[in-house]
Amino acid sequence: MDPERLAGLRRSYEAAPFDVADAAPDPFVQFDRWFEEVAAAGFLDPNAAVLATATPDGRPSARHVLVKGAGPDGFVLYTNYSSRKAADLDANPRAALVLAWAPLGRQVVAEGAVERVPAAQSDAYFASRPRASQLGAWASPQSRELGSRAELEAAWQAASDRFDGGPVPRPAHWGGYRLRPERVEFWQGRPSRLHDRIAYVPGPDGAWTRHRLAP
Repeated sequence: MDPERLAGLRRSYEAAPFDVADAAPDPFVQFDRWFEEVAAAGFLDPNAAVLATATPDGRPSARHVLVKGAGPDGFVLYTNYSSRKAADLDANPRAALVLAWAPLGRQVVAEGAVERVPAAQSDAYFASRPRASQLGAWASPQSRELGSRAELEAAWQAASDRFDGGPVPRPAHWGGYRLRPERVEFWQGRPSRLHDRIAYVPGPDGAWTRHRLAP
């Protein structure tokens, strides 16, 4: 793309102020406030987030995922345990999540340690998925090279035939991860690029503290 065209993509952020005094004492309460506003605005996939991981030797990678849980214990997502992101998370269990809602000029960044969720929790979520998605978890060797689209579709059909007439159990290679944040930042776009950034970090007693960052 033409660099001049990129340089011309300018936007003025006119959102209301977001100050430390406006922010909830707990970052998950604040997250719920913003998320409800985003959901009410009718955004497509408001729970979409960029998950950034890295190998033990520092090679980063990032991809969009869907956050399926957010609360005091952290942010939860689900994936194939044989995927590239799972390999990163198992070998280097630290990550960052970025949820960006551009039309509202907002984003939330969470950074922290990652762990697998209990099998019972993965079972419960898997059981709630549409049957076609359940079969997809069996069919897809996520992140591995495929010879063709037909190969993937044949694997899905084989899974459908295998479980025809019965429930689809969760495959052992599929389940959840929880990111327990050690830092959460809320960003609100403001005029003149003087954006509001409020960061939450836990104190020595585990209670969250809030402070403003320069944009």
